[in-house]
Amino acid sequence: MFYLDRNALQEEPARDAQDLQVSDWSVRFAELARQARYPALKDFYQAGAVMPDTPLKDVPLVAIDFETTGLDPRKGGIVSIGLMPMSLSRIHCAGARHWVVKPRARLSTESVVVHGITHSEIAAAPDLSQILDQLLEQLRGRVGVVHHRGIERSFLNAALQARIGEGIEFPVIDTMELEARLHRRRPLSLWDRLRGRRPVSIRLAQSRERYHLPHYRPHHALTDALACAELLQAQVADRFSVDTPVGELWC
Repeated sequence: MFYLDRNALQEEPARDAQDLQVSDWSVRFAELARQARYPALKDFYQAGAVMPDTPLKDVPLVAIDFETTGLDPRKGGIVSIGLMPMSLSRIHCAGARHWVVKPRARLSTESVVVHGITHSEIAAAPDLSQILDQLLEQLRGRVGVVHHRGIERSFLNAALQARIGEGIEFPVIDTMELEARLHRRRPLSLWDRLRGRRPVSIRLAQSRERYHLPHYRPHHALTDALACAELLQAQVADRFSVDTPVGELWC
């Protein structure tokens, strides 16, 4: 995942335009299926979503990570996509998918330094529209797992709006938000700030460290998707239960 101002954004709980307080995504998907015009998007919604009382152990999941040209989905674009199908008990590496795609936004020198994807690589890459049906098929019937939903949901929604004239909504479990629930329940006091204390980091790497997960080199979409998948498994094992209803975690 790519953040231009990583020190600022990665320390904040995620927010995105799709924070609609959807409690039952199965109902929402039925409504969206009636409205969708693009065939693969209609199929995506018609596949439905699990009920909110479904235990986490029974929920099909897919970890998702995007590398992007910047922070603003209205001005930036997706450069690469990593998907890792998973459940609480297993990560299905054989089913992983990774695409480099050509963004319609300018690829800056700063973004190349961060994610390592060069102008020559994207010159030969397909536009997102060329792999969109495959992407929607991989997401169909699964709940997304992300670390900072303000990137994955917002950028994919904007990308679809630009290409097919309609956006996308889908449920995710945000591992950053789960860390924020634990470590950002109340702000630091003035005394703590005067003593130089800083909030506990909820970045992906630092969150993984707290669960004694191995270090991976960041900013490769597939590796970050794997890192996010492992983090969710650790969070559930440590703080929740395999029988926790998915509705308590998704947004």
